[in-house]
Amino acid sequence: QVRLVESGGGLVQAGGSLRLSCIASGTIDSISVMAWYRQAPGKQRELVALIRSDHTTTYADFVKGRFTISRDNAENTVYLQMNSLKPEDTAVYYCNVHSRLFAREYVSWGQGTQVTVSS
Repeated sequence: QVRLVESGGGLVQAGGSLRLSCIASGTIDSISVMAWYRQAPGKQRELVALIRSDHTTTYADFVKGRFTISRDNAENTVYLQMNSLKPEDTAVYYCNVHSRLFAREYVSWGQGTQVTVSS
């Protein structure tokens, strides 16, 4: 079983920055994709950014140029650096990890961390 622990959320003014972290622990052979999603009140959960094991990345259009996803494979950790934050970035941010153990793939979610951007 994979456990994800997120940290780094909080309250920030528009234009400010936050850095989210997510550490994966448990019995893991390898991790392929690590990603961040977000869900605002009354809206569906949406992909923010993902990073593959070869460090290639994909970003949602609404964060391109402002957010940067990175990972530390040795520490099973994924980061999301969020700059130039806007009030519309306010949401609960969830870590998502695709891991493998004994040739089976598992998808795990973190508990979420609240990000609030004030105007």
